Amino acid sequence: MIIGVLKEPTPETRVSLLPEHLTLLKKWKVETYIESTAGVTAFANDEKYKEAGATVTSRAEVLKNSDIILSFNTFSDADISSMKKGAIAVGVFQPLFTASLMKEWAGKGLSVFSMDMLPRTTRAQSMDILSSQANIAGYKAVLLAANVYPKYFPMFMTAAGSIAPAKVLILGAGVAGLQAIATAKRLGSVIEVFDTRPAVKEEVMSLGAKFVEVEGAADASKAGGYAVEQSEEFIQRQKAKIAESVAKADIVITTAQIPGKKAPILITTAMIEAMKNGSVIIDLAASTGGNTDLTKNDTTVIHNGVSIVGNSRLASDMPSDASKLYGKNILNFLQLMIDKDGNINLNFEDDLIKGSCIAHNGEIVNDRVKSLIA
Repeated sequence: MIIGVLKEPTPETRVSLLPEHLTLLKKWKVETYIESTAGVTAFANDEKYKEAGATVTSRAEVLKNSDIILSFNTFSDADISSMKKGAIAVGVFQPLFTASLMKEWAGKGLSVFSMDMLPRTTRAQSMDILSSQANIAGYKAVLLAANVYPKYFPMFMTAAGSIAPAKVLILGAGVAGLQAIATAKRLGSVIEVFDTRPAVKEEVMSLGAKFVEVEGAADASKAGGYAVEQSEEFIQRQKAKIAESVAKADIVITTAQIPGKKAPILITTAMIEAMKNGSVIIDLAASTGGNTDLTKNDTTVIHNGVSIVGNSRLASDMPSDASKLYGKNILNFLQLMIDKDGNINLNFEDDLIKGSCIAHNGEIVNDRVKSLIA
């Protein structure tokens, strides 16, 4: 059985497996085909893959020979046409936003497993690519903000006068938000945090931040760490509270996303116009519309002296560690579908296999995706 790893298109810098991951695949009696230069941007050259026992070859050969194909991004029509009949694709395909494409792939006989659709259960934690990559994004968001912000983060007392610490506001205390809190704290800032889930208050406070509460939030305990849609009454109270904190903040980091839907607008243009000149907003929800009125994905917008940075690819700025963590997530998932003899064994009684499978046997099998194309 052969697992193939493809080179990602620019600007993606991560790779699905690093050479260090191949040792385990060899133990499973699995061969690995790597597209030439697939790991270069993650600081893993072809020689390292060859030393680890992989076959480094062309994209066409990887597609033609692989039983399982790993890729972060979606495939071109030419890629699909070159794959073996019945091949399995494993990646991050965002099927709730690409349902029509998933239907096309299913029609061409491709079995599709999307890692962003894994049930977010305790058992799935070792395969949770959303958490492993969000952790990096939260860390990088603060470092990016520190680079853009024209002042110090920590307090300084000097002979020339005192510098007040930066005030950081973080909207959303999921994995990315919590890492952002920890990183901003290390840099010496003063931090406030909003989240609609009261359950995260203790975690936020343990990291040294102030938790700002808004009463009456909808229960998000079963949303797998995501935001959920709120009542109009709550949204108005939330906006009023957020507006107060935004006006005082030097740095705002937003992380709120809802699966399969546009990201909620948490910061309006009016709020941005009330911020101080030189303030910075880092919007991690930019790929799904952003948490501000003015966010543009992969773009920095400067409005009224405030920089709004739309960047949902921050994990790619640390491609080596991001690939290391992602590859480990992938190996843990592959272990569910490869038997002791190195053969594919898809057990659809397993909730993780079933939950992440989007297409199989020529049809869409995921109910949520199916409802989007019905």
